[in-house]
Amino acid sequence: MSDLPESVVAVPSRGRLTRLWSELRLAARGTKHDYTTGSIGRAIFLLAVPMVLEMVMESVFAVVDIFWVARLGPDAVATVGLTESLMAVVYTLAIGLAIGATATVARRIGEKNPDAAARAAMQAIGLGVIVSATLGVIGGTLAPRLLGLMGASPDVIAQGTTFARVMLGGSASVFLLFVINAVFRGAGDAAVAMRVLWLANGINIVLGPLLIFGIGPFPKLGVTGAAIATTIGRGTGVLVALNRLAHDSGHLIVRRHHLRLDARAMLRLARLSSSGTFQVLVGTSAWIGLIRILSGFGSVAVAGYTIAIRIVIFALLPAFGLSNAAATMVGQNLGAKNPERAERAVWTAARHNLVFLGVLGLVFVVLAGPIVAAFTTDPAVRAVGSLGLRTIAAGFPFYAFGMVLTQAFNGAGDTWTPTGINLAVFWLTEIPLAWVLSTRTSLGSTGVFVAITISYSVLAVVSALLFQRGRWKRRVV
Repeated sequence: MSDLPESVVAVPSRGRLTRLWSELRLAARGTKHDYTTGSIGRAIFLLAVPMVLEMVMESVFAVVDIFWVARLGPDAVATVGLTESLMAVVYTLAIGLAIGATATVARRIGEKNPDAAARAAMQAIGLGVIVSATLGVIGGTLAPRLLGLMGASPDVIAQGTTFARVMLGGSASVFLLFVINAVFRGAGDAAVAMRVLWLANGINIVLGPLLIFGIGPFPKLGVTGAAIATTIGRGTGVLVALNRLAHDSGHLIVRRHHLRLDARAMLRLARLSSSGTFQVLVGTSAWIGLIRILSGFGSVAVAGYTIAIRIVIFALLPAFGLSNAAATMVGQNLGAKNPERAERAVWTAARHNLVFLGVLGLVFVVLAGPIVAAFTTDPAVRAVGSLGLRTIAAGFPFYAFGMVLTQAFNGAGDTWTPTGINLAVFWLTEIPLAWVLSTRTSLGSTGVFVAITISYSVLAVVSALLFQRGRWKRRVV
């Protein structure tokens, strides 16, 4: 990052590397820093490093998880893919509340009011407990019926019902992990969020194969073992995160008087988060629609799609780290009444994201076959996954800009603008286009991947045009 800390650029080459390493260690360790003044590059660097590392671990887990499950066959992979599509509802609501939590906490921190930030954090967590508990009861009870509605075959339902029950019933673990880490990021305590997620997913990675294959004293649970490992890991992460909140994370500390729930504050947060939730719902429901289209082509197509998407997530999640850094910068600098600094930070983050995803996209286009082959020995699944990965990766440069700009709107509390963009791009363009290309042309299941690439490219262009209009600068949170 060429415009990171000015001190890094100003010193000789060897000294520059030494200084860069020092800055990397500082960013990963965490530091109390004012992100509303000083070098924009350094501010983004200090925020982005732990956020990117946080998402790298999430990426590693997503790939490792599907790597082991793929050893159980196409039905097991299809179980994961279909259940993940159902979990999209949980992720949608959690991310929606996380958007509201980040925007509100960041704005209060930018206003130099940490007490109000702590109160906002606890309202978000309280709301998260209520919503996730409700989702857990519903999802755990109706798991087999929901798999059937998603087009699962009888074999997939028989093998995957317990997996789905554990994942959906344990919704609170993932929901609260999303929300609490969003609070940390909004406050500028990105290193704390990183450590929490690394712990949670580290447990997942170790427990996963032990429970899937019954290694040593552990029972052989098959695909269900992956769900149990995930829930235990995330649940542990939530407990550690709550403990960190109570013992001063750096910019934010929750005291006993902050624990009182405020119905009005929760309602205001719910209103802000509702548009964010609908925004994410539009996008995630599009994924559900896509996998429903693919399910008509059988378990092989769904398995190939699932592997390709997991690999894409491996690339995109670190890029979301830069996007989250942009959101925090926007929220805090709007709170400090400095919208011009917020805008410069967004374009800086977008340029860095373009370089990262552009290079990674080229690697995926060239090496899609060998990469997918590492996850499956089934030649039919490998063919679908390789072509899908290559097609989606071709649009990575566009995704780089789109994800940063979307998060910038959200960081400002302007959740309706990206919601409208998502509605037009995903519901009115992507799903109809995927259906037409896959069922009315010779592309078959490949048509779904082509539709994804086209839609995300359109999203990036439209987001850039609307961001330049600047209405997000006047949003009140």
